[in-house]
Amino acid sequence: MAQPEYVPLDADDRVRATEQMPAPDRWVADRPADMHGSTRPAGKRFGTPGPDQGYALKLARTFVEGGRLRLADGEHAEDAVAGCLGVALKRASLYGRAPVVFDLEHAFAVFGFLDDAPAEVTAFRKPLFQGAAHHYWDQRGIVDRVPESTLRLSPADVRAALARDWRSLLAV
Repeated sequence: MAQPEYVPLDADDRVRATEQMPAPDRWVADRPADMHGSTRPAGKRFGTPGPDQGYALKLARTFVEGGRLRLADGEHAEDAVAGCLGVALKRASLYGRAPVVFDLEHAFAVFGFLDDAPAEVTAFRKPLFQGAAHHYWDQRGIVDRVPESTLRLSPADVRAALARDWRSLLAV
């Protein structure tokens, strides 16, 4: 129902004409950092994108709080998590899914953090993981040491290979 003419109106209450916006022009990816084609860049230290990667932090916390990590003297849980987190995420993105607990189990097993690792493995990983929680490029270096063939193994196969020939699991 229309408002009677004798009722006073504020300027804000008056009906305003609508303005039609023009249709936007066609957008083209022409900025220097835009990707062209359907493949993403690959290579050392590029990382591996995947869905819901933050969930891996929650999963990693269960390993730490549950006391499942076997750390040698001078090793810190934060460094182990920071180094192995990227390996777990790389494995999850290899299969095109979000991380699951088996990805973290796999990553910790590759470096012997779940069982009593042989002394050679501990001596190898100690300088590699030292301070990894504070240095991004050290984390990327740890991830780049794990080849795709190792990522495709099950956590049980990794544990068996760790005891048999741990150097076959990594690009040493």
